[in-house]
Amino acid sequence: MSIPIFQVDAFTDKPFGGNPAAVCPLDAWLPDDLLRKIAMENNLSETAFFVPEGEGWRIRWFTPAVEVELCGHATLASSHVLYRHLGFAGDRIRFASLSGPLGVEREGDRLVLDFPSRPPVKAALPEGLAEALGATPPEFHAWSDYWLGLWPSPETVIGLAPDFKALGRVCPHGFMATAPGGAGDFVSRFFAPACGIDEDPVTGSAHTVLTPFWAARLGKTKLHAFQVSARGGELWCELRGDRVRIGGHAVTVLTGRLEF
Repeated sequence: MSIPIFQVDAFTDKPFGGNPAAVCPLDAWLPDDLLRKIAMENNLSETAFFVPEGEGWRIRWFTPAVEVELCGHATLASSHVLYRHLGFAGDRIRFASLSGPLGVEREGDRLVLDFPSRPPVKAALPEGLAEALGATPPEFHAWSDYWLGLWPSPETVIGLAPDFKALGRVCPHGFMATAPGGAGDFVSRFFAPACGIDEDPVTGSAHTVLTPFWAARLGKTKLHAFQVSARGGELWCELRGDRVRIGGHAVTVLTGRLEF
């Protein structure tokens, strides 16, 4: 048996930047255990699978370790595959997911995700977090198991060097380090060792939290963001009520078939 596979760099307009995602279009669902094995084989932060459903597709995302409820860069990559490789010509792609309905539209040369807004709230710093990060954030906020630490400068965020084993024991999902400024309105990094990803290069789902956070801080609904990982990524974000629009580019770097 074989299935198609595409590797797409998301939130970048150049190969080998942004965040690489594997995309596997399916005619029908394979067993979950096989989906997990494929994601482990790909060994990327996310592998996306989608099948036709209703007027769109149902999409699922797997890290090498777990299935996740929401993933931005692999949704952007999947939409790129539908538009660029599978002949979809509609105005809007509709995905059903564990996080509810998601949409993707083309705006010029960018793809724009329509995701739920998830504003964080200020909270007490969890025990052991500062030690795992090697630094204490002046402010700590959280939305469910998405944690956010605010620092005053991009340089501090760039210089963080967490103990990933310790962070994986303390933080149940992902930690966002963020600061105002840089080349845009704000910068961030995202660490998720508990999910098998020490540092995610560019994280669309994190910006469902970061966008309402910075919109409130900066008093504006349209934001230009950079994720300052080693690969780096660029995002155009907009808060619209209880939804967040997250735009970016995508580039195909590999096409082929998985044989098993």
